[in-house]
Amino acid sequence: MLRSQGRAWGALSVLMLAVVGCGGVTKFSDTTAIAIKGPAMPPPAVAAAPKRVEVKDDRIELNEKIQFALAEATILPESHSLLNEVVAAINEHKNIGKVDIIGHTSDEGADAYNLDLSQKRAKAVVEYLTSHGVDAGRLQSKGLGETQPIADNATAAGREKNRRVEFLIIDANKAAEEKPAVPEKKKAEGKKSAKAETKPESTTGGAP
Repeated sequence: MLRSQGRAWGALSVLMLAVVGCGGVTKFSDTTAIAIKGPAMPPPAVAAAPKRVEVKDDRIELNEKIQFALAEATILPESHSLLNEVVAAINEHKNIGKVDIIGHTSDEGADAYNLDLSQKRAKAVVEYLTSHGVDAGRLQSKGLGETQPIADNATAAGREKNRRVEFLIIDANKAAEEKPAVPEKKKAEGKKSAKAETKPESTTGGAP
């Protein structure tokens, strides 16, 4: 009887040890750092932000609108940094002789009112640029009101696109291509070479 009980307790002890071994925490004695071989992955490429002001052959293109107070010619402060970039672009490109700054509106309101507002807004842009370092002789302004839409005035999005200011380059001074000057010594050598290659004409008449 005692032997059978002892055997049962022994089997139970082995079973408990097995369970504890399976469910316990396993520790590793090796503390060597794990190294990942191979080239490091490059960081993801960051797309460059599009330029807000770009100088083209016939215009200065703004990829952001100049913001004005509602129904006024007052330039809002959030557009000052944009116009500062226009100042820098004009001053950097010495070949730009004159820029025509043209104001446009949507078709909301009376024709005469829109024409007057577009003229005032174009003039306000000129005044800002000249007050920040652009020579006044390089700028001129005019307003065309609602006469040249670029989008459908029947929609709010279209009307918003039509309210704009354009910068057209009307006088670009292109540097003339200058041919390199030929030194006088080389000119003289060229003339001597040409004379040596020319055969003298015969002075006697008749067949040779």
